[in-house]
Amino acid sequence: MGIDEAVPPGPELADLVLAGREVAGREVADFVLPAEREAHDPPEARGLARDGVRLLVSRRASGEVSHHAFTDLPGLLLPGDLLVVNTTGTLPAQVRAGGGLAVHFSTARPDGSWLVELRQVKDKISMPNGHGHPGQVIALPAGARLTLQDRVTARLWRARLSVAVVPYLLRHGLPIRYSYVRRDWPLSYYQTVFAAQPGSAEMPSASRPFTPEVVTALAIRGVLIAPLTLHCGVSSLEAGEDPYPEPYDVPPATARLVNHVRAHGGRVIAAGTTVVRALETAALRTAPGRLAPAAGWTSHVVTPETGVRAVDGLLTGLHEPRSSHLRMLAAFAGPDLLARCYAEAISAGYLWHEFGDVHLLIP
Repeated sequence: MGIDEAVPPGPELADLVLAGREVAGREVADFVLPAEREAHDPPEARGLARDGVRLLVSRRASGEVSHHAFTDLPGLLLPGDLLVVNTTGTLPAQVRAGGGLAVHFSTARPDGSWLVELRQVKDKISMPNGHGHPGQVIALPAGARLTLQDRVTARLWRARLSVAVVPYLLRHGLPIRYSYVRRDWPLSYYQTVFAAQPGSAEMPSASRPFTPEVVTALAIRGVLIAPLTLHCGVSSLEAGEDPYPEPYDVPPATARLVNHVRAHGGRVIAAGTTVVRALETAALRTAPGRLAPAAGWTSHVVTPETGVRAVDGLLTGLHEPRSSHLRMLAAFAGPDLLARCYAEAISAGYLWHEFGDVHLLIP
């Protein structure tokens, strides 16, 4: 469906109930996502360009919500704004073993082990299986052996592979996909234009719509772009789960640019929740009003209670009901405006998930 085509009618605002209350209430942790609002295929398979998705824009100061094409982004940002992007590359982090078992490789640990999730495959779609025991050895393709060491969470195991993980995944893995995606797609569909260093189990999808043409238009507009890296773990979180610890690196040049832009009245816009997490973690280690370079592991979860110190705006996808990401978005928009945004997105036919549309939250 193109940007300018009519969208199918959606539920009226009065019909959208979040957590037992009307959409205008104070809570956006729960809502009903109609199946037809899920993006089942990449935009390219739907007859669109990669940058042909839609862009919902919300402005906290005025409460305005407006609808755009993603290619309108350069005109929606201001000269002197700073867009911070995540340069992580997506790994083909799913390995299908025998007996209907799949392994999702989530996050590398400093000691060389990995956090992994065991999944059960049915009709090429995997679901959590909850199985496994310490010391279990799982045979993987090409003779590799995965040894489970100990359970870290209800779903994740610390494990060791008998060969180097990243080269093995690049040769034998598949991109992680969930039931709403109809088929396997090549790894290139899960890489962003900013990807430089492989390390993420799943794509930092807010940056997927960027193309060289959009980046060029941003530069011509006078919007600065700065990199950081946060390697994303698996995002198939159960309801109420916080994101797992993830490795990040905010380099010195990016910290300097953040300080320069904010000191001269510009805005720092994060391209994705991963960028917010990294910048806000660095901000916690720095005196108020300044950002210093930082690297390590972050467990920081941004919420309305923690607030935001280093970031003014956020470009992000549309997130599932009860997702922890919605608490981060509420820190930027406030619960009432965020609830209205999601009601409008459902009503106007926006598409969810990694191949769907995006949302720009600005002051």
